[in-house]
Amino acid sequence: MVEFKLVISDPKTGKTTQREIKETDADRFIGLKLKDMIKGESIGLTGYEFEITGGSDDCGFPMRRDLTGTGRKKILIVKGIGLKKTKKGMKKRKMVAGNTIHAKIAQINLKIIKQGKESLFETPKADEIKEESISKEKSVKEEEKIKPSEEKPTSAKAEEEIKEA
Repeated sequence: MVEFKLVISDPKTGKTTQREIKETDADRFIGLKLKDMIKGESIGLTGYEFEITGGSDDCGFPMRRDLTGTGRKKILIVKGIGLKKTKKGMKKRKMVAGNTIHAKIAQINLKIIKQGKESLFETPKADEIKEESISKEKSVKEEEKIKPSEEKPTSAKAEEEIKEA
């Protein structure tokens, strides 16, 4: 069973969203390469068009456009994906995944090229959830103020109750 996590980003707004696809929808991605275009209908988003910008395999190794195939290789990286430079002129040999999507890829990064009718990023429920949690916190604080403080048993009383039990 093939399963991918899609990270869809909108370069105009800077927002991202995640979706998971399984089986038949996921099979459509196998064999595609980085920079290929995808129609939104293939993943249930009519009117959208996406570009594959990157991804990572099940062990977390990033996909690189300049490494062909589906396997992993240790390559000498001067700049780009897979290298975090700490010194000027730094080169490092790192393990990266190839540019072709296969069954062991865990995450695929997509960029929106053409917008559809429905928005992917609308979350009016998130604002409502925040408001509900704030009102619940206020009500809990008010209840604590209203309740009289309960008498705490002294150590002698506590010892007697323990002995009786």
